[in-house]
Amino acid sequence: MSRSKSDFLDPQRGPILSVRSVVALVLVVLGIAWMAYYYVVVRVDPTAFPAPKPGNPAFMADLENWNYLIGFGLLMVGLFVAAHPSTPLGRNRGVVVTMLTCFLVGLVWICTYYVLTGQHLDKVPVFNDLGQYNLMVGIAFMAVGFAYATRWE
Repeated sequence: MSRSKSDFLDPQRGPILSVRSVVALVLVVLGIAWMAYYYVVVRVDPTAFPAPKPGNPAFMADLENWNYLIGFGLLMVGLFVAAHPSTPLGRNRGVVVTMLTCFLVGLVWICTYYVLTGQHLDKVPVFNDLGQYNLMVGIAFMAVGFAYATRWE
């Protein structure tokens, strides 16, 4: 039994790979890569004495904590773009799975921040630089979950 072209473009199943899917994937990967590169290569460890020079590129070092806004912004926009019905995450089970995952990641992010606040927060990568902004990251993940909740049928 062969699949016809109309079966491949069925609104219930739809294509697995669309332009929107690729754009969403690129945005998510770029956001994660941006934050990882900043944290590992460019960022200066605040506990090091004497403080070493920041890594290259210089513009990224000058942005300091704004790099996290750029990285998480790209990640969240990528997830928002993926909420469209033309992508696998925007249809059927993908909506529910992604919605619940975003809610849980946001909740775990906020709970982890509250549990580690104080003497242990400086040992956790990314959390140590964000401080109170960890709450915004957790709420942003939940907001993405609500975007998927509006797509749930």
